[in-house]
Amino acid sequence: MTRRKKISIWFLVSIGILGLVIAGVLLGRRRPVVLRGAVLREDHDPNKQLPLSGVQITASNGLGSAQAQSNQQGFFSLTLPMGLRRRQPVLLEFRLKDYQPLNWKDFIADKLYVARMLPIHQETVAETHSDVSISTPRIRYSVKTTAEADIGSAVRAFDVASVGNQPCAKTPPCSPNNKWKAIIRSFFLDAGEGNEFRNTRVSCIAGPCPFTKIESETFSQDRRRFTVTIRNWSDTTTFLVEAEVVHPMTSNLVRETYPVIFGRALNFSLPPAAEGPSIEADVAGDDIVFPLGPDLLLQWATCHVAIDRNESKDYRCELKPGYRFR
Repeated sequence: MTRRKKISIWFLVSIGILGLVIAGVLLGRRRPVVLRGAVLREDHDPNKQLPLSGVQITASNGLGSAQAQSNQQGFFSLTLPMGLRRRQPVLLEFRLKDYQPLNWKDFIADKLYVARMLPIHQETVAETHSDVSISTPRIRYSVKTTAEADIGSAVRAFDVASVGNQPCAKTPPCSPNNKWKAIIRSFFLDAGEGNEFRNTRVSCIAGPCPFTKIESETFSQDRRRFTVTIRNWSDTTTFLVEAEVVHPMTSNLVRETYPVIFGRALNFSLPPAAEGPSIEADVAGDDIVFPLGPDLLLQWATCHVAIDRNESKDYRCELKPGYRFR
């Protein structure tokens, strides 16, 4: 074998190895495919295509499978195994109690998958004259509100006794320029049990005030006590502390709002601070209040709640069979 042929063979081998390395790197960098979509209830009226939560979703083909579950808004995100790639066929299976199974054959692609499922007993969804009527629903909830009662004012004068023109001699405390001997004293005010200070003011009212300094002004965590610390490097001075005293009061403010009804679903949202939500409605002629506890149990509806990024809560209550909105 000539030297030239050997060089050609080694060149081809090197190119092949380099290609395998590049292919391995690119394959390692490939990210798994994620399918995103939503599951709704099938209905010709878009207002009645309610999101379905708790739907079990399976995506599969001969190379692998993956599962996910829809959330309160019907949304699902399903990460496929590495063997499943774009443009391959896939079978999407949707399963939920009281709804007909849905098998959807499609191709893996970068798109939004919106599935619609039919109720098993569609006649239970239809409204009849024998159904119990729900009318004039209102949403009641409470929020904590804080008010302040004006108690009065607090005033205290105090002296910071000192003798001026005393050299510091490097024995602290001293004046800011370390030349004169100084005195540091602290004084405090107490607003009383359950009270708080507002708009505190500290002022020097007598003596050589230019040779004093307010070192600090601090409040206790509950703002009941106020402490001021003074540095004085001259003769005795007099300070005055003044503040308003208030008594904070927390109470529950009851508020009322009205839901929006689309088809057989009642929709409303509440602010993050809302507490003790309840639904007040006329049920078969009787005005009844239905508290929405943590389990969201209602006699006449199935409720779900989703929390937004701003911590507000979105509620959706769908009528059970045998009830209708009037």
